[in-house]
Amino acid sequence: MTLPVFTPGSLVNARGRDWVVLPDSDEGFLIARPLGGGDDEIAAILTGVEDVTQATFPPPPPGDAGNAVGAGLLRTALRVGFRATAGPFRSLAGLAVEPRPYQLVPLLMALRQETARLLIADDVGIGKTIEASLIATELLAQGSATGLTVLCSPALAEQWQQELADKFRIDAELVLPTTVKRLHKNLIGDDQSIFDFYRYTVVSTDFIKSPRHRDDFVRACPDLVIVDEAHTCVADDSTGGGRMLRYDLVRKLAADPDRHLLLVTATPHSGKDESFRNLIGLLDPTLAKLNLDEAKGREQLARHMVQRRRGDIRTYLKEDTKFPSARETREERYHLTDDYRALLRQVLAYARETVRDTSGGQLRQRVRYWSVLALLRALASSPRAAAATLRTRAKGVETETPQEADRIGRATVLDMAEDEAAESVDVIPGSDDLDEHDQTERARLVRFAKAADALAGRGDTKLKALGGVVQGLLADGYDPIVFCRFIDTAEYVAEHLRTALGTAATVACVTGTLPPSERENRIDELRAVEGRHVLVATDCLSEGVNLQDAFQAVVHYDLAWNPTRHEQREGRVDRFGQTAEKVRAVTMLGADNLIDEIVMRVLIRKHEEIRRSLGVSVPVPNFSNQLVEALMEELLTSSTETWEQVPLEGFTATDLHAEWDSSAAKERTSRTKFAQAGIKPDEVARELAEIRAGLGSSTEIETFAREALDALGSSMTAREDGFAAVTATLPPGLRDALPPGHPQPLPFHRDLPVPRRHAHLDRTDPAVGAIARYVLDAALDPKTPGPRPARRCGVMRTNAVQRRTTLLLVRFRMHLTLPGRQGPRPLVAEEARVLAFRGRPDNPEWLPPQDVEALLAAEPSGNIAPDLARDDLERLLALETRQAPDREPATKPRLLWHLEDALDAEADAAAEQLRDSHARVREASRQSGTSKITVIANKPADLLGVYVYMPAAAGGLP
Repeated sequence: MTLPVFTPGSLVNARGRDWVVLPDSDEGFLIARPLGGGDDEIAAILTGVEDVTQATFPPPPPGDAGNAVGAGLLRTALRVGFRATAGPFRSLAGLAVEPRPYQLVPLLMALRQETARLLIADDVGIGKTIEASLIATELLAQGSATGLTVLCSPALAEQWQQELADKFRIDAELVLPTTVKRLHKNLIGDDQSIFDFYRYTVVSTDFIKSPRHRDDFVRACPDLVIVDEAHTCVADDSTGGGRMLRYDLVRKLAADPDRHLLLVTATPHSGKDESFRNLIGLLDPTLAKLNLDEAKGREQLARHMVQRRRGDIRTYLKEDTKFPSARETREERYHLTDDYRALLRQVLAYARETVRDTSGGQLRQRVRYWSVLALLRALASSPRAAAATLRTRAKGVETETPQEADRIGRATVLDMAEDEAAESVDVIPGSDDLDEHDQTERARLVRFAKAADALAGRGDTKLKALGGVVQGLLADGYDPIVFCRFIDTAEYVAEHLRTALGTAATVACVTGTLPPSERENRIDELRAVEGRHVLVATDCLSEGVNLQDAFQAVVHYDLAWNPTRHEQREGRVDRFGQTAEKVRAVTMLGADNLIDEIVMRVLIRKHEEIRRSLGVSVPVPNFSNQLVEALMEELLTSSTETWEQVPLEGFTATDLHAEWDSSAAKERTSRTKFAQAGIKPDEVARELAEIRAGLGSSTEIETFAREALDALGSSMTAREDGFAAVTATLPPGLRDALPPGHPQPLPFHRDLPVPRRHAHLDRTDPAVGAIARYVLDAALDPKTPGPRPARRCGVMRTNAVQRRTTLLLVRFRMHLTLPGRQGPRPLVAEEARVLAFRGRPDNPEWLPPQDVEALLAAEPSGNIAPDLARDDLERLLALETRQAPDREPATKPRLLWHLEDALDAEADAAAEQLRDSHARVREASRQSGTSKITVIANKPADLLGVYVYMPAAAGGLP
């Protein structure tokens, strides 16, 4: 038995409906999408079992005529539903996000390389995740890549997974210590790797970097890798440990010259030239040796690196991208009560006494040092954290060497900068380092703990001051996030604020006690509550989680001992997507707390000074931890009462600030040197125009939404940035398709960002998509109950024409073959075009594109009797069977017997234009395979609509 062969792009009829055949189909097994359906309806059809026949798109029924106004609505509805558009980008139509124009720059840079090697170093909050994911999605869609791995910190893994799934339709598996066992269950045989089985993965860098897992990963790693926070994956002569292991891992991956590698970081420069050169050397070893003081070297690097500040892209291509106009920062100083100050001095005296005790040797002394430093830090945070620390065994007690004690101490007490990829430690570190038999000293710690317990609440002026800060922010219209260093402090603060604020605001608390997915759920629950919100959190939320849609301010309840952490906290609200004109940051500072004063003067204020001067943050120099540690050690071994009196050998805060200023100067210079010049704005504008020509512009989408909603029974109210539409009066089928829980009326906004559950006027918005599907389905099904905004044919009189003019809405389907790494990759592309001609079909005078677009905006100027309109359309669309020369007899509308050759020529022109678009992107970098790109139009094209425009004067014949 010979089975029929259906090529990709062709129409078939099966199961009572029409389908578009997709690539990956074969002789007996079709992968197909319902005509007008979405990707979620793709199905497999067995041609040897099911009744499958070649289908042709039916002509518009003359008996179901409307007026010609519906032509534009139907075209836009069709475009919104496209998932495989023409143009040089295969993935854009299928995304659930509309990239900003500036976000196309990295995509164009990547596509101009045979193997994409790119450093995306845009500023915090610009959208580096979107940019990297956009490149990955396009490379996969074109067949240039066959799989994807994202390397990131475990704290960010679930967010990466969610972003890829929700916005880019990539379902990636998480590879974490907690998921590996489950993933292994699906493997076949002992030799198969997780990365052989799962095509898309999001992997914890710190899990996979260990030699135990690394080699298997490197062997089976896919040919496309995104490295998030890439600056943490490079090392130099001064680093070691975990960072060196990450560097070794990424170097091994980069050693494969055919592997696409996207490095993502907002801080490519740490002030050390060696680290930066090691970073760019991952892309290409020759980049590490460039003379970047020369124009030639900078030009070569510019092909592989994009780095922009907000000011660079705020009005890119004359399109506004809204960020907060300012970040207002201030310090809130508070004074300790007499009892709190007395306890702090007693603990400091105990600390100094303990650190000076040399009994037990150097190991015992180092454990004591870190224990008392942990206690002092916890006491500066809150009474509850201090009491818990006093009652908890110190983490360094079981260590065997002074070096190990220092390593554990730094990891638990300091906010280490050298290992940013690790999730924040927010548990209390413990300070009980005493022997079991040392009951006298233990009794002393118990007295300290009881004194701390007594200070909780009324004796805590810091907590009282916070209440005033939060109430002030709420009164000014700001919902704040309060960041704390320790879990115990966060829970303590949240309890107080719930009582203090009452019904004025809902308070939620998120700490490291919750796994990442539950943190997101807790935040979503808070967002869902009507009214004002306050979120209390530890640094488990200081990176990766986007909170700008619900919060506008940050309060640093506890100082971080690394200013980068402060910047990360504030970056949760100060980023693209923030609707507030300004954001605020308040830092709580103990006026009589010596430790706070040291950290504030040495680190935090200098960091803020540089950020305001440069416009971006500059990481603190590498020896800042050494300086803070030295300051604290001298504080504990001397009798000074102010930070300036702390004696230091070898380096001072002045030295740190001088190096920091030097790093800032280098950053300022580098942003001039490495400003992205590899892609010119006019090149982006050209591609953007082609994208919008295929998918529809924002103006077209807004016009469509307004006209469709009006025709479907909604009443609308104009707003400054769009309109609001009543949805209760819409047809039930459309109401049910709109996103659940939307406000009433539903606001439609022109500009991003938009508040939660509101709609944005772009083709990827769920509400716009629902309207488009309803309009298209209603046009194709004359039996649809209720109003139908668009029909497939119509006649109207208008002052816009002087002669009878006929407009055709045509869908072209094209079979596209691109060179891929696993051989030629067949794809299907769709494009809707509007064509028009004056006069009779047998002697058409075709209109230029600009006149056709103008025709779509024509307004009716008079009525035409329905029977006359129907008769006119019957003459055009009546089916006729004819014998064409050298062909079998065929039946088609009378109109097409005259116009089919012209439509076939238009289909061929569309195919040639599509081929040129793909070739243009590749030829810019002289990529191989350009000659192997083929595009073949499926003919005949689909005639979706026929609309006749008659002159306002009587008659209307040519």
